Amino acid sequence: MKMPSHHMLEKYAELALKTGVNLQKDQYLMINSTIEGAEFTRVIVQKAFEMGAKDVHINWGDDAITRMKYEYADQETLSDVPQWQKDQYTYFAENGAAILSVRSTDPDLLKGIDAGKIAAANKARAEAMSEFRKYTMNDRIQWSIVSIPIPAWSQKIFPGEDEDTAVEKLWEQIFSIVRVDKEDPVAAWEEHNQTLVTAREYLNKKQYKQLSYTAPGTNLTVDLPKGHIWKGGPAKTEGQGVQFNPNMPTEEVFTAPHKYGVNGTVSSTKPLNYGGNVIDDFSLTFKDGKVVDFTAKEGEETLKHLLETDEGSRRLGELALVPHESPISQSGLIFYNTLYDENASCHLALGKAYPNNMTGGSDMNEEELDQAGVNDSLSHVDFMMGSGELDIDGVLEDGTTEPVMRKGSWAISFE
Repeated sequence: MKMPSHHMLEKYAELALKTGVNLQKDQYLMINSTIEGAEFTRVIVQKAFEMGAKDVHINWGDDAITRMKYEYADQETLSDVPQWQKDQYTYFAENGAAILSVRSTDPDLLKGIDAGKIAAANKARAEAMSEFRKYTMNDRIQWSIVSIPIPAWSQKIFPGEDEDTAVEKLWEQIFSIVRVDKEDPVAAWEEHNQTLVTAREYLNKKQYKQLSYTAPGTNLTVDLPKGHIWKGGPAKTEGQGVQFNPNMPTEEVFTAPHKYGVNGTVSSTKPLNYGGNVIDDFSLTFKDGKVVDFTAKEGEETLKHLLETDEGSRRLGELALVPHESPISQSGLIFYNTLYDENASCHLALGKAYPNNMTGGSDMNEEELDQAGVNDSLSHVDFMMGSGELDIDGVLEDGTTEPVMRKGSWAISFE
């Protein structure tokens, strides 16, 4: 696989460590990576030790072996998550490690595999990681996700190109979108983060009680819980207040919808890569917060299994606003990768809400979160429903309605 210059890999690694997880001196770092990303991962490890990391632990993944396991192993085996894997993640979380995921996978990795197998494995994994997920979803530790090209993913985006050309083109896109091509990427991210902070602060002052979405195939109203908090861009860890960026790239501001206050129909605008399969051209109809009907031209069985994960997987846990002029949207590409596609488009997420999107939510138990309207689930799956044809209106507490977005762009000034 063709790689960029070592200098560019170093810039990307430094950005992931300084702006992504914001690695501190004498802190553990755990990296989840693919074997195809070994060269880049080694650069990260070198930089991490140079920055004073206490130790670096790597969890390697391999698409080819993952595919083999799904082909040959039975459902019971796929649903068995060894205790040592749970303990490993809990150990690093309890010891305040930073978690960096170098994510890259074939969007069609599990195409043709029994959807029931995939659903069972995903559910078992989510159950096994539920304790660890409390650390990430409540920002108790620093965590971040970045992506690198692999041939299968690159050629899915650029289907007419040979392997090397497709990979090279995707590297160029990633470096541009995450600002690695800037002279000082860290400084560029500081400026970008401030833009997102300004937007979320404006929305937090507004405290809309409802958002109304209108677009081709979409007519949806979403209530917002009292005391909801908009987030986006940088986050800070509980206690120590260390700033980090969970997603690179990120163009969104997001909050928790009211789990019982979603009504109407929403249609997808980009394919969703879920569990190694693509779900495309789908719609969901909600009543009192719950999906009561759905359709999909591609991947309907996969969507069905997703919705059947548990009770909360049929409800929303996140709504995010992304202007249509975001760099990812303007690239004109479909990435078949949620980290990228969700930052090209307004999106919603089925499943678990981030508790810290609610005032005091991190300290609430399950019953208190439910009463506040904050959803719980084993799943959290973002899907894209924004476009240049999307209009969003905000309804204030006094019933006043005002435009929030028009034709996919902000209709409000944050100054």
